[in-house]
Amino acid sequence: MPSSSQVELRAAQIHQLSNGMVLVGEPTDAVQSAALSLLIPCGYSMDPEDRLGLTSLVCDMLLRGAGSRDSRALINDLEILGVERGESVGVSHTSFSAATLASNLDQALAIYADILRRPHLPAEQLDAGKQVCLQEIRGAQDDPSQKLMIALKRRTYPNPWGRSSNGTEVGIMDSIAQDVTNHWSRNYRPNGAILGVAGNFDWQRVVEQVEKLFADWQTVDVELPIETPPEKGDPHTEFEGNQCHIGLAFPSVPYRDPAYLRAWAAVGVLSGGMSSRLFSEVREKRGLCYTVSASLQTQRERARVLCYAGTSEDRAQETLDVTYSEILKLGAGVESNELNRLKARIKSGLIMQQESSSARSVSIARDWYHLDRVRPLEEVGKLIDELTADDINEYLVSHPPGDFTFATLGPKPLELPSEVL
Repeated sequence: MPSSSQVELRAAQIHQLSNGMVLVGEPTDAVQSAALSLLIPCGYSMDPEDRLGLTSLVCDMLLRGAGSRDSRALINDLEILGVERGESVGVSHTSFSAATLASNLDQALAIYADILRRPHLPAEQLDAGKQVCLQEIRGAQDDPSQKLMIALKRRTYPNPWGRSSNGTEVGIMDSIAQDVTNHWSRNYRPNGAILGVAGNFDWQRVVEQVEKLFADWQTVDVELPIETPPEKGDPHTEFEGNQCHIGLAFPSVPYRDPAYLRAWAAVGVLSGGMSSRLFSEVREKRGLCYTVSASLQTQRERARVLCYAGTSEDRAQETLDVTYSEILKLGAGVESNELNRLKARIKSGLIMQQESSSARSVSIARDWYHLDRVRPLEEVGKLIDELTADDINEYLVSHPPGDFTFATLGPKPLELPSEVL
């Protein structure tokens, strides 16, 4: 893997404002772009129980005018700057990302300061915002695979960490304009906020601008959500059609855990490309399903491996049995040739991340949230180079797949393994 010096990356810089907001920057002269990633500590775990989806509604309403700009002017000015943007609501944060030419970074930062701190949240556009959120909810409900994974997360994660990011139709429809304003004022705050900037920029100039834009942002004390046990009950959801959707989850270690890379690599051997075990055994050799996958999804304090298979009703039971069997076999260890193929894919991803200011701004903000530091890409590359099959197998001895949670969706229930009933 090319070292970070070969693409002229400079060491990550950290600046913390007096109100707690953290600026993380990684400059490079090798690109002509600059990107920002803003993590605001308001995720769907902060939704009130009777207003599920409120955080997503607030996210939509923020783009409907801010500062001196109405809704149309706000979007128009971002487009004039050539900003490629995205917004998403996660379990712990609402994320805003923006990439543009390096020369436009200052103006983009100023616009996002208005969006976060001075949104209009126009009551006359609340119904339009609700319709956007309802479309997301209904789209997920109409997609069997999404509906299945929402049910699986509710069953494997404690509440509120297993909620759907979209919320519920009732939660959205019951929200009023004052709910939106109150949720924004209580949860959009500098303490806990992280701003990652990557690309071609001057560090000191960005520090000065961020201080100017955000230093007087007042902190807000918030109460953490109360955790309750995961949802129980029937793991099967009836769904008309001739297809069946199967979900399986088991605990893993979060990103901050020293063993995370080993856990992640083990899942990569299980499901990471056309040579992976699940793809080879379940789809290619047996032709049981049209799609099968597994991914390690991490929150700050907890993580799960989430597995999915979609198949026809007549092959569903065999698909479940074979998929479960392959996951159990993972506990017996991986082979060096499997790891070597995985390393090649990982290194390709790291090289592409070096060349993308957008990807790097997201990565450094995430690193700070999980690790309280930024891992240089050369450090990540070294860790990968040094990883051995023995390392992974040692991890699997102490953390074999187990404590499984299942969810199925289709015309009829499936028979689950007796040891998890």
